[in-house]
Amino acid sequence: MALLHRAEIRPTKLELLTAWLPSRGWYQGDAAAEVVRVAAYRFDDPAGEVGIETLLVRAGAGPVHQVPLTYRGAPLPSADAWLIGTVEHSVLGTRWVYDACADPVYAAALADAVLAGTGQAEEYFEVDGHREVRAPNMEITSDSGGIDVPTVGAIRRVVDGTLTVIVTDTVELTLVRRPGVAAATLTGAWDDVSMPLAYASVR
Repeated sequence: MALLHRAEIRPTKLELLTAWLPSRGWYQGDAAAEVVRVAAYRFDDPAGEVGIETLLVRAGAGPVHQVPLTYRGAPLPSADAWLIGTVEHSVLGTRWVYDACADPVYAAALADAVLAGTGQAEEYFEVDGHREVRAPNMEITSDSGGIDVPTVGAIRRVVDGTLTVIVTDTVELTLVRRPGVAAATLTGAWDDVSMPLAYASVR
């Protein structure tokens, strides 16, 4: 479960993204338009230290972009290139906001969601000592059938692009930065087995 705080955040997450997104090669929004949120979902950090949120956003009439973020109470070592910025949270203090694709906590959570079908975190507020659940504004599902997920370990490489590839010690993950981008799949078949071999999209 993800505990939310009714707090002021300065600058806001969307203000950070409005400044940061135009610097990404895969971004196709209007650089002069304000970034707005379309939907969002969260994952749990089992240690309860890192906030993990994925925002689906757009600017003007541009396409929807998927931007996973992690929120940390201290800098993530060796990840300066992935730092989007810092915010001041009225409850939690200074938070370092990262493009989550370089964060091992996000990689582990994404692997669990895709391979084991763990789903998204239930979001709630604490109100007078009671939990007040916030209904999700989108749903995520996996068709994996519940694979045992190995310990993800360290992130070895991130190839940033329309399809961002995250390579860890034990799994390779691909994040679609612009959901709905047309992709073509190469499929192989042998005996009674048919499996995807590769897929590609036009940048």
